[in-house]
Amino acid sequence: MRIETSRFGTLDIDGERTLEFPRGLLGFERYTRYALLEAGDESYFWWLQSTESPELAFVVTDPAMFVPTYRVPIHSDQCHELAIDSPEQAQVFVIVNKRGAMLTGNLQGPLVVHVQTRIGQQLVLSDRRFTTRVPLVEVGTPQLQAASA
Repeated sequence: MRIETSRFGTLDIDGERTLEFPRGLLGFERYTRYALLEAGDESYFWWLQSTESPELAFVVTDPAMFVPTYRVPIHSDQCHELAIDSPEQAQVFVIVNKRGAMLTGNLQGPLVVHVQTRIGQQLVLSDRRFTTRVPLVEVGTPQLQAASA
């Protein structure tokens, strides 16, 4: 699949790297198809690039890499909708933002993707233990430098 991006130019994407969010993402409901692009070898971050809008892309990460205690409570109706029968079938990502020198993760709005069908949904958690700006890593720390090298 060939896609146009504003950051990376024209890319040929393997269909196995595409994800579909039938309801879209919060604030971007009309865009439902994305490609998951590696930010670099051995990186903890990926680009979630819209295949429908060249300008639309989000940095995402697996929150377990930074917050080992983080668990997403997926309700039975959400599991049914995504056809998830066991936790092993779900991959969780969070959208990353930069605030000053800190990269933060939106742990209140995780993206849950069925690893085989590649269909996902952004959840909105009512649990206030985690916010939309949970600190993940400071820019320039050795961990991040190694991840982006």
